[in-house]
Amino acid sequence: MPKTQYLVAASIDGFIADQDNSLEWLFQAEAAATAEAKAAREDRFSHFFAATGAMAMGATTYEWVLDHEHLLDQPARWHDYYGDVPCWVFTHRELPVIPGAALSFVSGDVRPVHAAMAAAAGDRNLWLVGGGDLVGQFADHGLLTEIILGIAPVTLGAGAPLLPRRLTAAQLTLTDFSQDGMFAFLSYAVSPPPGADPAVQSPTVLTPRVISQG
Repeated sequence: MPKTQYLVAASIDGFIADQDNSLEWLFQAEAAATAEAKAAREDRFSHFFAATGAMAMGATTYEWVLDHEHLLDQPARWHDYYGDVPCWVFTHRELPVIPGAALSFVSGDVRPVHAAMAAAAGDRNLWLVGGGDLVGQFADHGLLTEIILGIAPVTLGAGAPLLPRRLTAAQLTLTDFSQDGMFAFLSYAVSPPPGADPAVQSPTVLTPRVISQG
């Protein structure tokens, strides 16, 4: 059965970006890795993404990728990274559209978006790229089924939290753990919280507003 997965790198103290929404700390940690460890992580991601049929991310994540990779000037990079996998971007404001990318810009309840993602993905998995609060909204409705966490050898002290929700031990089952150099990887199966309802109760009310589409 396809999974809804949160694959993310975090600091030891549980942040996915620093106070400036930067990932330079992560790149520095990756740069210090051995060639063998880098190859192992690339292979890990390749296998993960090969099973991915749809993605979702928040506006801050999208803007960071847009700026860091200079995608408006070099839009082919998006296709190099993500191919034709469709991506839903949650935002409350207008954002630049990457030419040729399979993007839908939406706002509102995550449940109808999840249904659209699942329909597009078929028998492949859904990747919640981030940020943490967006993933938390999927978790609130019992739609998050797996967390794949890469822990980098760094502490940040403050920043964007991994997942600003309370998930109890009863909801999390450790399914895998491994090591690539200085990075540790943990996988958890996620059970829905008590009372979670993944169903879309009222499609007319809950259908997200499409802001723009490319």
